[in-house]
Amino acid sequence: MTYADTAHDVRDPELPGRLLITERDALIPLLRSRSDEDFARATLACPGWTVRDVLAHCSAALTRVVERRFEEGVFSPEANDRDIAERADWTNAQVVDELERGMTEAGAAIARAGGVLDMVALGEWVHAGDVRDVLGVPGAYGGQGLGSALTLLGLVTRQKNQRPLHADLDDLDDPLLLGDLSGELTPARYIGDAPTLVRLYSGRPVPDGVTYELAGAKAEELNIFG
Repeated sequence: MTYADTAHDVRDPELPGRLLITERDALIPLLRSRSDEDFARATLACPGWTVRDVLAHCSAALTRVVERRFEEGVFSPEANDRDIAERADWTNAQVVDELERGMTEAGAAIARAGGVLDMVALGEWVHAGDVRDVLGVPGAYGGQGLGSALTLLGLVTRQKNQRPLHADLDDLDDPLLLGDLSGELTPARYIGDAPTLVRLYSGRPVPDGVTYELAGAKAEELNIFG
C-alpha cells in the first residue's frame, strides 16, 4: 500500500475530496445493485439506524457542506435524526442520488475550509465501511481509499491533540504515527492490521477472531467520534 505523509502535520487540501471520489466510485455501484431489503438492514456500528438511515445521514451531511448550511447544533445527534426524518418519504434511489452528488461536489468545499471539515470526509468513508460491513462485503474498512483515510486519520488525531500512538501495521512497511507529535508523552503502541486500527479509532466493533496488540492506551480512548 502507498500512503501520504503521516508523520508530519502537512495538510493536502485536495485529499478529502479524492477520498470521497474514490469511495463514491466503489460504493455507489454497490448500492445501486442492492435490494430494498438490504437498505432496511440494521447496522452494528450505529445502533437504531438502518443502512438507509446511515446513507441518508451521509448524504445530508455532504449536502450541508456543499451548500454551506451550518446552523447551530449541526451534526449533533438531534440534527442527524432530523436530517434522516426529512428524507423519510424519499425512495432509496433518491437517497443514493443525493449521496453521489455530495461525494462528487463536497471535496472543493472541504478544501476551502482549511481543515475544519476534513473529519467529515473521514467520517463518510467510515460510514461507507459500516454499510459494507452490514452487507457482508469483504474489506469493509479497507479498499482503495484506505491509504488516504489513514493520512486523514493522522491529521485529525493531531488536530484533536489525541494521545500519541505508534502503529506497526501489517499493511504498511513504515510505522504510522498518530496523535500529538510533540514528544512530550510516551506513545501508545498498536500492532495489527490497518482496518482494525480504523475500527478502534472510529469506535466500531472488532470482529471475533481478529487479533491485535494495544499497549499504553485503552481502546475507548482512541475513538475520535466519541
